[in-house]
Amino acid sequence: MKRIVTLLLVVLTMATVNSQTLTERQKGLAACACLMAQGDLERLEPAVRMALDSGVTINELKEAFSQLYAYTGFPRSLNALGVLSKVVENRKANWQEGKPWKRPAEWDDAKKAYELGVKNQTQLSGRPFNYEFCPQDDYYLKSHLFGDIFAGDQFTPADREIVTVAALSGLEGVAPQLAAHKQGAVNMGNSQKLVDELCSWLSQEGYTLHSQWPKGEPNPYGQFFTGKSYLAEMEKGLFNVTFEPRCRNNWHIHHKQVQVLICVAGRGWYQEWGKEAVEMTPGTVIAIPAEVKHWHGAAKDSWFQHLTYHKDVQEGASNEWLEAVTDEIYDQLR
Repeated sequence: MKRIVTLLLVVLTMATVNSQTLTERQKGLAACACLMAQGDLERLEPAVRMALDSGVTINELKEAFSQLYAYTGFPRSLNALGVLSKVVENRKANWQEGKPWKRPAEWDDAKKAYELGVKNQTQLSGRPFNYEFCPQDDYYLKSHLFGDIFAGDQFTPADREIVTVAALSGLEGVAPQLAAHKQGAVNMGNSQKLVDELCSWLSQEGYTLHSQWPKGEPNPYGQFFTGKSYLAEMEKGLFNVTFEPRCRNNWHIHHKQVQVLICVAGRGWYQEWGKEAVEMTPGTVIAIPAEVKHWHGAAKDSWFQHLTYHKDVQEGASNEWLEAVTDEIYDQLR
């Protein structure tokens, strides 16, 4: 078991991202795009505030949420715009309206829109692209997505692809499109380093859950958790537990055994009764003494994944589940 823990720590250390090329503004755009794509309106509202505080303009967010209807559908686009509208009702003085929106000339000339779409799609793809298998979609892509939508002047082509990559990162079942747009983001003016950092940052901050560890099935002990969690059995008594944002287990005690937690993805919390909570990030290892009342779970705005196993197990070892961690206690965590 010691060898397993050592290997995990080596892997986590090697995976640390040292580069810092993303700006706070780009992070704000990416967070909003990713949460909008997932339809997570509860987390989207504070993300919108964070983005506006970081220099993203109101009109840029309107453009982002409008553009993404082509990738996520009108319902999520309109819901995100509704969140933005609610937030700006009580706007801060430092929030910027941004560049005034103007109707693109291409909207009044179908030929120009199509020609612009061909140009944009070729640049993004790195070569001419014709979807002959389905001429309808070929036309929609060129004329509407890469023509009408890309004709807006709120974003540079580079920023527009940051928004798209972040949104696709939050969706399941779109791996081919995500791969294409990650390369397209480079073709449209972003560095490869920045695109790689963008995807790593979304994962590390818990906006997406990209992990080498399996998510598993719905937790059979879910009645002792607030929120959704998942359990994957590994080997030699090692388990991986995945928590959605805000999910945490009840207070509990491990009798006659020590529990070890190893955070491998996202951010979370560990707290012992009567003590301050400890933040857990990838690489954090906590050994919980026997007979100590405690809980652990995800941060409010992040998925959280930890490995766990027991050591120093004595005869008669057991786990005692206690009361839930109240919102009053949980919401005090910063």
